[in-house]
Amino acid sequence: MNAWTTAVQAPAGLGAARILIVDDDHAVLRLLDRSLRASGYTDIHLVTAADQALALLPELQPDLLIVDLNMPATDGFSLLRYVADTVPRSTYLPVLVLTGDTDEQTKNRALQAGARDFLTKPFSPVEVGLRIRNLLETRFFYRALHEQNARLEAEVQKRTAELRDAHLDILARLAQAAELRDDDTGQHTYRVAELSAEIATELGLGAEFAALLRRTAPLHDVGKIGIPDAILLKPGRLTAAEFEIIKSHTRIGARLLSSGNTPVLRMAEEIALSHHERWDGTGYPDGLRGQEVPIAARIVAVADVYDALTHERVYRPAWPVGEVIAKIHADAGTHFDPAVVDAFGRLVA
Repeated sequence: MNAWTTAVQAPAGLGAARILIVDDDHAVLRLLDRSLRASGYTDIHLVTAADQALALLPELQPDLLIVDLNMPATDGFSLLRYVADTVPRSTYLPVLVLTGDTDEQTKNRALQAGARDFLTKPFSPVEVGLRIRNLLETRFFYRALHEQNARLEAEVQKRTAELRDAHLDILARLAQAAELRDDDTGQHTYRVAELSAEIATELGLGAEFAALLRRTAPLHDVGKIGIPDAILLKPGRLTAAEFEIIKSHTRIGARLLSSGNTPVLRMAEEIALSHHERWDGTGYPDGLRGQEVPIAARIVAVADVYDALTHERVYRPAWPVGEVIAKIHADAGTHFDPAVVDAFGRLVA
């Protein structure tokens, strides 16, 4: 018995490691428990059957599993298969096989099944202590590395989100600056965003899509920043050449947004480029038809026209709301997606 008191002390920080030992030999369990506690390990769990261990593993989540292979009913290989099938490799749950089976084929089978180390009975307490220490050090190193990677990933995501939000904020300010040139309040873009999100919800496109649309719709006219005041604010009828310049705000806006690879910026680019496309294919800039036009752009097209016509601009007075609603319904199937108009109609009814 004195040999078991010649213990390999647990390194600092490892004494609280959760150790689960599975062996149908009560004498072996007592000896291992005594040796490990003498080494400074305090959280030790002993079971005599693999079935007990399988039931305990999900709740206990041990740091080390010590298992015998040859046990009645369920054998140790079942535990090895469970660990291999259910425990993520990144967490590294080490399994030390401690068995009386000295057959080389059994050893190879156990190691191939996921055992990290293999010792045969009878065993030296010093060697067992050293193997346990090494396995636990590796386990905690893996865990520390995993936690560090998670922290770094969270930091990267945070910085990425901050950069994305800063990019969007700059673009939103550009859009507002452009809008202020022909809308004294500068609120058109935000009214369009709210109505677009409501239409998306009415269409059943989901809360996530509606929230994304609320963020991106304000950028629909960001390309106006590149249109000269003499054309954008002209009170009279535009010439054909001037109208071509006005139409270019779609491509200007899309270029401003094209460097992004996030869902927000991709949707914003689609809307900026395509919100003047028409259901019948006679819109601009690409003459897209029907469902070739992205759904976000089809929704913003209705919201944009409704808000623009119901508010005064320097070059025209506001239309009565009833006339605007009637106009939008009349243009369903030509200018607008009929399904979008139907959803809009239910909201303003």
